[in-house]
Amino acid sequence: MCGRFVSTRSPQDLSHLFDVAQWRPDETLAPSWNVAPTDDVYGVLERAPRAEGSGAPPRRELRPLRWGLVPSWAKDPSVGSRMINARMETVHEKPAYRRAFARHRCLLPADGFYEWTEVKDASTGKKRKQPYFIHPADGQIMALAGLYAYWRNPEVDNDDDPAAWLTTCTIITTEATDAAGRVHPRMPLALTPDHYAAWLDPRHDDAEELRALLTQPAGGHLDARPVSPAVNNTRNNGPQLLDEATP
Repeated sequence: MCGRFVSTRSPQDLSHLFDVAQWRPDETLAPSWNVAPTDDVYGVLERAPRAEGSGAPPRRELRPLRWGLVPSWAKDPSVGSRMINARMETVHEKPAYRRAFARHRCLLPADGFYEWTEVKDASTGKKRKQPYFIHPADGQIMALAGLYAYWRNPEVDNDDDPAAWLTTCTIITTEATDAAGRVHPRMPLALTPDHYAAWLDPRHDDAEELRALLTQPAGGHLDARPVSPAVNNTRNNGPQLLDEATP
């Protein structure tokens, strides 16, 4: 699974990297070295502009999404905390994800992600969870395959009220490879740039063709290094969390 990740790129950098046509400066998020479920994260998605009518072509946007997908039919948003990941093998058929898989796909930019493995503490002899930071060896951005969904708050009457809508997301996971596989059996699935357009296009709804984009993680080697258990606490944040520690 993927329960924490790192996202420190500026919206200007992300707009350039993902050919974004639109982002709002008032929606800028602070860099985070400890992104946790229910946090707001940057998502790259394509939507047809409402003001230009239904025939307008999709426009690529960068916007904040809350991590933890809340399906449109959910009674309340609390279910999102349990839907931070969707398995690649079943994402197209699970009731919580199949509509989003058909129509609402996104990319979630990340510098890397954390996973934990059980180790024996040398000083105490007891077992504990050792966090690792897993990231591209070349320092490039990871474009994690994701889904997003809109949830309508029934307690808000006006559709135009920003509080009426909650936009959430989930990360698609696959079997772990490379360094990630030595730490944890699963990992977030990253797409290569040549697949961005097909994945984001909301007009592309062929399930088998879309699943074919998810068969392999993005190319390139991943590095994994042990980091401080300070990352276990979501209140801790900052670049020091990425410093290599003694496992």
